Formats: sequence, structure tokens, C-alpha cells
Amino acid sequence: FHTIDGRFGPFARLLSNDGFRVTGHAGGFTRESLKDVSVLVIANALNPVNASAWTLPTPSAFTADEIAVVRTFVETGGSLLLIADHMPFGGAAADLGQAFGITFINGFVFYLPDPATADVLTTDKGLLGDDIILRGRPPSVAITRLMTFTGTAFRAPASARRLMSLGAEHLLLTPKTAWVFLADTPQLPAAGLLQGAALTVGKGRVAVFAEAAMFTAQTDDTDPKVKTGFTTPGAESNKQFALNVARWLGGQLGP
Repeated sequence: FHTIDGRFGPFARLLSNDGFRVTGHAGGFTRESLKDVSVLVIANALNPVNASAWTLPTPSAFTADEIAVVRTFVETGGSLLLIADHMPFGGAAADLGQAFGITFINGFVFYLPDPATADVLTTDKGLLGDDIILRGRPPSVAITRLMTFTGTAFRAPASARRLMSLGAEHLLLTPKTAWVFLADTPQLPAAGLLQGAALTVGKGRVAVFAEAAMFTAQTDDTDPKVKTGFTTPGAESNKQFALNVARWLGGQLGP
């Protein structure tokens, strides 16, 4: 759903301008296809059955062999940026997430009492962690505020570094069809769940996020006047955060 020549083009250009050599990946993940890759970015992968039908079930976007390849890629020193947004993307990434101890919830996160599609996480609210990825280098690029655009949530192992947390005023909905919320749609408290985390696995690094639009710049498919991501007023820190994440994954920032 998010590709280098599509919705994640602004993300790719941001990293290219920072010195990264960014290329697209075609076909399945194999040891050969990843041999020259330092940082693998996966943003909103989907199983073909959900390409035009965002309804349950949401089978894995990856085969068991691909998951084993990516796990080995990280363990032997590669870095992975895994992004899985609201349903059905959380479901499609669930098996790959589990390979790293991440449990994606296949739902939608909203901030209450105003269930808008944009939300602000701040250090003052205790929702952003104290981590080199947020502090950045130099101190002038420290992140104290991030804007998100719905997304979902996940649970991470105790060893994970908490970057973006959800609070008591967040609600998690798990509909059968994306964006269709009914009176009987299951609701779960989101407090304590995560939307961003980082962890080391073997010799490699993994950054996981349950929101994709915050890392790029998009216009709504039905209304081009509606914008999300880097160009949204209030999201000015998102671009620097994306750079901090990429630099950490690339070994340029902190342990």
C-alpha cells in the first residue's frame, strides 16, 4: 500500500536527501535480495486478498520463509523499520511482528473524547519516551511532540524501548471492515499499549510503528484538500523524527 514511488515517496526523498541510497524492493524477501541492504523498510504490507477488500480475515502479507529470512537478516546485523497501520495492516504484519516479539492489534486507535483522525503525543503527557531516537543529536533536534493519524497499537517485549505510548484517553476499536464502526464493534482500552518502539535483536536493530501516515506526506484519495503527514500543521516535528529513526537504524545515532 505504501511504496517508494507512491504514498511513501516523500519519505524516500527525505532519506535520500539525508544521504541514504533508497531503492524499492520487488518480489519476495530472500537472502539474496537482502544481501546488499542495510536498512529494510516495510510500510503497510498487505496480502493480495485484502488489496481491494479491507475486511476480515487479514492473512499474513509474508510467507513463513520470508519471515525467517527477515529474522536472520536482522540477527546478523541488518536493521528493520516495520510499519503496520490500522486494520487490515496490523493483521497482515502480525506474523512478522511475532518473529520479533511484537503483537500487533488489528484495529483502529482514536483519541477521546474527540475521535478525530489526527492526534498529538507529547512528552508532557508522558506518551513519548526518553530515548536517543527522540532526543536526537544535537539537542536542538529533540522531539517533544509528534502528530499521528489514527493507526493501531501493539504490545512489545519488556526489553523494547518505548518510543510512543497510548494513554487512558485512547480507545482501540476492532471492526470487521475498515472504517465501519457499529454499535457492537469491540472496544478495548488502549492505555499502556504502544505505537512506537525500538529493540535490538542479535546484531541488528528493529524499529516498529503502528502508524504510517506520520512518516510521509499524503492527500486524501477522495478529497485532495485533506492532508496528512509532514505537511499537516502541528506535525512539524514528524520529519525530524523520521530522520532520527532512520539514522538510529543506520547506526549513525546512539546505541
